Amino acid sequence: MMTELTTVEQILERKSHPVIRDATVAPTDDMHDRLLELEAKGEIVLQRMKGDYIEFPTKYGRMKKIPIEHTWHHKSCGHCGHIPGYASSILWLHRQFNLDYHDPTDQTSCTGWNYYASAASNAVGQAAVMSRNFAAAYETGYFPLIHCGTSFGHYKEIREQLVHHKELRDEVRRILDKMGKPLVIPEEIVHYSEWVYAMRDRFKERQLVDMSPITATVHPACHYYKIVAEDAIYDPEIYGGQRTAVVTAMLESLGIHVADYSTWFDCCGFGFRHVLVQRDFTRSFAVLRKIETMKNEVNPDLTVTHDTGCVTTLDKSQFAAKAHDRKVGIPVLSDAQVAALAMGAHPFRVVQFHWHSTDWRPLMEKLGINWQKYWDEFQADLDAIRAGTKSGITWQDADQPIHLTA
Repeated sequence: MMTELTTVEQILERKSHPVIRDATVAPTDDMHDRLLELEAKGEIVLQRMKGDYIEFPTKYGRMKKIPIEHTWHHKSCGHCGHIPGYASSILWLHRQFNLDYHDPTDQTSCTGWNYYASAASNAVGQAAVMSRNFAAAYETGYFPLIHCGTSFGHYKEIREQLVHHKELRDEVRRILDKMGKPLVIPEEIVHYSEWVYAMRDRFKERQLVDMSPITATVHPACHYYKIVAEDAIYDPEIYGGQRTAVVTAMLESLGIHVADYSTWFDCCGFGFRHVLVQRDFTRSFAVLRKIETMKNEVNPDLTVTHDTGCVTTLDKSQFAAKAHDRKVGIPVLSDAQVAALAMGAHPFRVVQFHWHSTDWRPLMEKLGINWQKYWDEFQADLDAIRAGTKSGITWQDADQPIHLTA
């Protein structure tokens, strides 16, 4: 039986109308009422935030709670494997404000990358992985804060499935029972960049590096605002409320000039599954549709995004393209790394620029940072570790902010 497809023209026509922010006429359901119903029936444990939180408007006007502390940090496999300065910057920012957080050792991968690559498509298994992680957070009393955009989007899809399908809940509960864990769903699924957005004014108060000399472009992560789109944060002050506000609002609060470019809506090339099954396509798309367009239209000093896959894809794809004389050479950082650098985080002990492929030295020099001095300090750390006089770099080595441009 043929199914009527939505044409490109229909999509473009729909997108030509500005989004109206009115929760009462939103075109999508708000499943929070259903979560309360399931809690009342005893089907789930609904984890609520404890302590401070701030509410911000989402795409259609519903208010979303963002916790400030007492957070359980659901880390990203890609952070740990490719860009460890991403996760260390998020935790460093928490430590600067003495915010209570929990860095768990019993969190598993969300398995989202396997799901998108069709390698692990069992719906019950996927939901059980998410539910086990959320149960682990609930047992500590801390509220989940998701570092990874893939996990964030994937978990929101699973939450929808669990809310709407009793059979799935029953199967997942059967698995959790064997582990002695309850079926927990948090009242909000929160991405770390929403916490960064909530903290942006406090970052500015502690800013040590003048960021006004630089121009940045923003790549909003598909996993953040294109999956369960109504859950992303929007702000009328940012692009008239027609694009998600996270990342851009934080950069502007630090005095960075954010420049626009024509392919801002495009994927970075990671493409959910493309980086796993069609890597050449990913690399080409990242360079031809994103990096070269930014270069030609804006020539920024930096591009900033808020997902593991986006930072990795946009940064690492430039290495091979440079060998083919493509127009590349834009450093790529996460919003958390930029905020940490602005507040005086050590460029190598915390932000860990040395894990990034694209040359970051011109950016540092434009900010007036003597990167060689801090690189020599980092090399001294490594020499001490090799000599056995130091076990590793600790928070005591990295906590103190540095006047990088003094």
